[in-house]
Formats: sequence, C-alpha cells, structure tokens
Amino acid sequence: MNQNNHVKIEVADPSALGLFGLAMVTLVASASKFGLINGVSMVIPWAIFLGAFAQLVACLNDIKHGNVFGTTAFGAYAFFWFGMAMSWMVQLGVFGEAMKAAADPKAFGFAFLGYLIFTLFMTVGAVETNKTLLIIFVLIDFLFLGLTCSTFGIAPHAMHTVAAVAEISIAIVALYGSAANVLNKTFGREFLPLGKPLGIFKK
Repeated sequence: MNQNNHVKIEVADPSALGLFGLAMVTLVASASKFGLINGVSMVIPWAIFLGAFAQLVACLNDIKHGNVFGTTAFGAYAFFWFGMAMSWMVQLGVFGEAMKAAADPKAFGFAFLGYLIFTLFMTVGAVETNKTLLIIFVLIDFLFLGLTCSTFGIAPHAMHTVAAVAEISIAIVALYGSAANVLNKTFGREFLPLGKPLGIFKK
C-alpha cells in the first residue's frame, strides 16, 4: 500500500526584512547624494548587506510563498545593489588601476534605464498589493528617472535632486512598511494600516 505524506513547512512573510533592507540602504545612499557623507566608500557595506543580502533573503523566502511579485521585486533590487557595490569598488580601484581607468560611468545610465523600465511595470503590479508598496514603487520610479537623466547629462543638477529626494522618501516609507508588517503580524490585527489594493486590474 502506497502512502504519500505531504509535509507543509511554514515560512514567515519576509516583507518586513526586505523593506527594512531597502530602507537602510536608501537612507545611507541618500545621505551621500545630499552631501551629508563623503563619497560612496561607506555606502558599499550597506549596499551589500542590507540592500543586497537582506532583500535576497526576502526573495528566497517569497519563492516558498509562491509570491511571484515579491520574489521578482526583492530579487531584482538585491542584485541591483550587488551590481552597484561592485561598480563603486571598480571606480575606487579595488580591482586594480586598469579596471578603474577603463570604467565608463555611462554604463550606470543604461543600468538605471533598464531598472526604470522594470520598476514601471512592477508599479503596475503594485497597484494590486497595498498602497504603501505602491507609494514605494512610484518613488523608485522617480529615483531611477532622476538617476538615468543625471547620468546621461539631462538636467543633471535638477535630476540629481529628484533622485536624492525620492531616495530619502523611499527610506521613510519603507521603514513604515517594515514596521507595519512586523507589528500587524505580531498583534494579529491592523496596528498600522498598509492601505488596501486599488482594485483596478483585478476583478
């Protein structure tokens, strides 16, 4: 007689961790854009461990939830921060003077453009998640718009300011989103509202 045993493994919702990682890296990176800290040397550790690894852990756990949106979002932005950290290290000469001398900053512009396009269609998906997440994605749209334009020399000063303001705003809203996810789950009720989906695309 054949018996099939199905084991279900409960996995915690990783949204709070992923949003905290996003909040911390954008907080530190925005401080660099506003000139509150010099250079990107001390942004790199936060980019790797909070922006990249924390969101990658969230991505891998969202896979277990079967959450395509969360998996894609956390995974894509995790690898963005890995890429940014390595690019900054190239510019700083960590991998040798030859790589530093050959580095073309316009490569950032094309990466930012690709992520702008990605974030735009993810924003459409965020419409059916919650309002807090939707606000974060709209702000990320402005961040990548500012980064793309400033890198390609299109109104660089104004677009740099747009990117800096968007980035600090992402940090604030993502901290709120992380807190809401933790406290709502801990107390088993809506302690901090995340906002209901707009219900435009889903019946």
